[in-house]
Amino acid sequence: MTRRLTGFTTTGRLHLGNYLGAMRPLIAGQGAAHSIAMIADLHALTIEHDPGRLRELTREQATLLLAAGVDPARTALILQSSIPEHTTLHYLLESTTSYGEAARMIQFKEKSAGGGPVRLSLLTYPVLMAADILLYDIDQVPVGDDQNQHLELARTVALRFNRRYGDTFVVPEGVRPDSAARVMDLADPAAKMSKSKGAGRIGVLDPPEQIRRTIARAVTDTVGVVRHDPERQPGVTNLLTILSELGAPTGPFSSYGDLKRSVTDAVEATLAPIRERYAELSDDPGYVDSILAKGREQVLPVAEATVRRAKRAIGLLD
Repeated sequence: MTRRLTGFTTTGRLHLGNYLGAMRPLIAGQGAAHSIAMIADLHALTIEHDPGRLRELTREQATLLLAAGVDPARTALILQSSIPEHTTLHYLLESTTSYGEAARMIQFKEKSAGGGPVRLSLLTYPVLMAADILLYDIDQVPVGDDQNQHLELARTVALRFNRRYGDTFVVPEGVRPDSAARVMDLADPAAKMSKSKGAGRIGVLDPPEQIRRTIARAVTDTVGVVRHDPERQPGVTNLLTILSELGAPTGPFSSYGDLKRSVTDAVEATLAPIRERYAELSDDPGYVDSILAKGREQVLPVAEATVRRAKRAIGLLD
């Protein structure tokens, strides 16, 4: 079967866009591929962070993925930092990657342009991302528009390594989810919904009243007609996109208030069962830990074999 990896960074709380764009496709495809769901906690170290908060977000994310439907019998749920082969392979790939390739990554260019201290890990984390993928002989990586550049770097580095040192890595392909819709910030429909900022984000674990308030305050316009028009009515279009992605009727609506009530109902119907299951799992953290340990055991033989192969190819003694 095809091997597929989906990664989640612990830089903030998972939101509706993460659910629709990454979590739901992962869960739906569990029977069709050998799936790995990776919590990429090392990537959170590229920015200023609170250690206690990082641990909290990591456990929350693992619990939430299980609550949403990740099945440990079909998907290995792993914690990146618990598998040292990620960082070992990272260094081997850094030795095959140029500074210019890393420096031209869009996220590094954007974040470093703001001034202030920039962590070296921010420059090199796309290479760590390549290691995350190549470590497990991954065939397919679900990608959105903002990750295409990183996947292309992984492919470039894998091809170069194979060419210089012999056939070592599977070269991954990017796959688009069935729906490529992007969920935007409800308060700023020009910006993608973010884990770490934005007044218009809907967290998967947000309580019902908070969800209602966020949607009620969603930016619309003065046109007064509910229709799909990304150019002139981006806020309304974003709300209609959410409805469509959730499988709810997209009209007709008599007013923006009517639209927002429908969006609220659809979001709540989707997220309420996840919140309930999350609360149950949170009462048994030992179970979540056992699932992470089981996932590590499942993938470790592949990770160890890949690192041995790469070290031998590049010229290191076994």
